[in-house]
Amino acid sequence: MQHKHNKHIGRIIVLFIIIFSGNIFSQKIYRTQIFDENIKTLQAGVNDEKYLSPIIDLNGNDIIKIKFDEMSHEAHMFGYKIIHCNADWTPSGLNTNEYLGGYTSADITDFELSEATTFLYTHYKFELPNSDMSFKVSGNYVAVIYEDNQYDKPVAQVCFSIVDPQVSVTGNVRSNTDIELSNRLQQVDFDVHLNGYNVRDVNSEIKVYVRQNNRFDNEVSNIQPTFINGNTLKYINNRALIFEGGNEYHSFDISSIYSASDGIDRIKYNQPHYEVFLTQDKIQTSKNYINNFDVNGKFVINYQEAMDNSDIEGDYMYVHFMLPVEKPFFDGQVYLGGEFNYNLLNDNSRLNYDFNSGMYYKTLLLKQGGYNYQYWFVPKGQNNATVERIDGSFWQTGNEYTIYVYNHPFGERYDKLIAVKSL
Repeated sequence: MQHKHNKHIGRIIVLFIIIFSGNIFSQKIYRTQIFDENIKTLQAGVNDEKYLSPIIDLNGNDIIKIKFDEMSHEAHMFGYKIIHCNADWTPSGLNTNEYLGGYTSADITDFELSEATTFLYTHYKFELPNSDMSFKVSGNYVAVIYEDNQYDKPVAQVCFSIVDPQVSVTGNVRSNTDIELSNRLQQVDFDVHLNGYNVRDVNSEIKVYVRQNNRFDNEVSNIQPTFINGNTLKYINNRALIFEGGNEYHSFDISSIYSASDGIDRIKYNQPHYEVFLTQDKIQTSKNYINNFDVNGKFVINYQEAMDNSDIEGDYMYVHFMLPVEKPFFDGQVYLGGEFNYNLLNDNSRLNYDFNSGMYYKTLLLKQGGYNYQYWFVPKGQNNATVERIDGSFWQTGNEYTIYVYNHPFGERYDKLIAVKSL
């Protein structure tokens, strides 16, 4: 009898472990992205600055501004809810009243119709925090945008961060690494200065994430200090912090239909819409670095001839990307990298190959403005993209490295964001 009872308990324990493990591995990871094909040009920034990432101080004066277009002049009832996340962008264990003051969801009531454009669209926008909603704690957040109160069917989502600066970070990027000297790679070294901030166990309570040009595919996490010097955590000569230098981003500017910028072969009006044919790119074979100005993958909406507001006067155009290659790569896929694709490796960013013309190609519907992009190659069976395969890799490349420092004190239920530093 006792034997049967033990077997029964054993089955329950095994079933619990399976269910518990399944919940761990199926946890949702949030990324800024669009789910509805009628939603375009999803943006999140700070105040009216063009290139700042959506990161603001807790209880500060800055505002996260979120905006997007819906491709019609029909009325839609959009709303949003706010979710607090851990350092790895999985939902945290906090209840909404623990991280938000005021309401936990809201309608998007600020919208305008496009004016004199070949594509009809409605421009929506909202700000955070606002008079109805405030943030109580630091950390990662996501605004989930939905239509007609269908909370479980988002049309888009936007990730942003609230930082409570408690520690400081200093660092630098250098070309000499343990792997090579001044060639293709970059080493990131930095110090986290605790400045008297109380941390009982650095190894378990401090989490550091390092991101290159806001990319997630090659993000570095779970790194420990090389050594601790008093109140300073030193992350020096860490092999995990060696990044591919890559190359400067390609750029094009479609803010005017009357003048083609560098990177554009021609702009053509094919009634009823405009088409943009970019200059055919090529695989980088030169061993010499060329310093081209870029904004590390970001994009900005701009219409030069706008009377008042590019957000509703800028038009949409079909943009054709072309990369001649004698034969396709059979050992992996080619993607377009950049903020306009939210640095995601998905169907919207993957290029197709045309055997007749001998080139990779992609056509995207983009709003007038300036754009950065790269060609990323993802080998079969891998999740990290390499720039070197197509655009080359150089130690001199000017990349932006952002360091996020989180604190999860013993007994707490969430990751506090206590420092953000860009190098």
